[in-house]
Parts: sequence; C-alpha cells; structure tokens
Amino acid sequence: MKKVFKIEIDCANCAAKVEEAINKIEGVNQASLNYMTQKMIIDIDDANFDSIMKQVKKVGRKIEPDFEILD
Repeated sequence: MKKVFKIEIDCANCAAKVEEAINKIEGVNQASLNYMTQKMIIDIDDANFDSIMKQVKKVGRKIEPDFEILD
C-alpha cells in the first residue's frame, strides 16, 4: 500500500538519515522523504500496516526527536 503523509522534519540531512533508516525496516518496500515539501511517500505491506508505521515513527524520532507524522 502506497501512502503519502505530511511530516515535520527540521533539515534535509535529517530527512535523508530518517529515509535511509525507514527503508531498512522489514515490510517497507520503499520510503521517500522530502524536506522541501515536508512529505513522506511510503509503500508498505498491507497486512502489518499499523505495526510498521509504529516502527517508522519510533525510528524517525530516534534519529530526529522533532520528527512527526501528521495525520
């Protein structure tokens, strides 16, 4: 399932680091973060959507404490 989320992230370097970490999570097919548009496009397995998104948020905040996924 491919979804687009509005995010808050402070810098392009942080976005690149968070993107790299998210792409390593099992079940994530592809993730792309854009600092300029403050958007994240993520393609993940439907079956474990909620648990994968929890991991995405946790990894993002570990790298960048101000990282937020806005619903």
